[in-house]
Amino acid sequence: MSVLVYTESENGAFKKNAFEVASYANAVASQMGTAATAVSFNCSEAESLGAYGITKVLNIADEKLKTFSAKAYAHALVEAAKSEDATVIIVSSSTDSKFLAPILTAKLKAGYVPNVVAAPESTSPFVVKRTAFSNKGFGQTQINTDVKIIGVSNNSFGAHENNTTATIENFSPTLSEADYNVKSIEIDKAVGKVTIADADIVVSGGRGLKGPENWGMIEELAEVLGAATACSKPVSDMGWRPHGEHVGQTGKPVASNLYIAIGISGAIQHLAGVSASKVKVVINTDEEAPFFKAADYGIVGDAFEVVPQLVQKLKEFKAQNA
Repeated sequence: MSVLVYTESENGAFKKNAFEVASYANAVASQMGTAATAVSFNCSEAESLGAYGITKVLNIADEKLKTFSAKAYAHALVEAAKSEDATVIIVSSSTDSKFLAPILTAKLKAGYVPNVVAAPESTSPFVVKRTAFSNKGFGQTQINTDVKIIGVSNNSFGAHENNTTATIENFSPTLSEADYNVKSIEIDKAVGKVTIADADIVVSGGRGLKGPENWGMIEELAEVLGAATACSKPVSDMGWRPHGEHVGQTGKPVASNLYIAIGISGAIQHLAGVSASKVKVVINTDEEAPFFKAADYGIVGDAFEVVPQLVQKLKEFKAQNA
């Protein structure tokens, strides 16, 4: 009996969420009196997981698996789970993991609970706390199956160092051509920017910016803060920004430490998708905009006046504290 965790990586390096799910797996393993084993794919820094309590890493080195494939990855994880006699499997809440988890659930006849925000309330019975109703409430969910799969909500549990030494083992699952029925033909991705999924701070713009030619101030503010840029659905629909930057319930979910909404009124779908962010700031000329009711801080003002002043003050602050 052990805890298995899928740690996501890209270009040989772990993503931010890998360390969060590793920390969560270590916490669950401690509660159960067992050890946490990680599975990594083509990662060159597998030993770094030891800093988060992982005692063993099964590293899969396979050129065919350099690009995420839900079916192939699921098959590999099933073999790993059976090899390690894992009764609890931890994944993140990334898009990849949300594709992966249902396949794992079917193959292992497991119970799957997504959007989990805390370590289990109890492991016998197995009860976890998860968000519900688009992050407006919480539910206590009991998992009764022999194998349990937990999807940890991004930026909820956090990455916690618990230094140990991780043993690295090469793991070679038996995969067939049928496992590669779905293939990625092309990947279109922004280069050299902080991604929305990994960002601690997200700066987002809406129709209040009046046109794509004004997006420079969003990018400048994001650069000063080391943030990712995002946008509302109407902005991406009008072609001002790529659809990959669309956040909200119908776009990418955001669970950042700080979310700054500029010129966004706050449609219910947008608010539902960003409500998991810890601190929300809104800048809008309309004091009746719905976003003000959901925000922690708000500025009623013209973004074309407020944002340049904010950028200037931040630059001065950074220069004084360099």
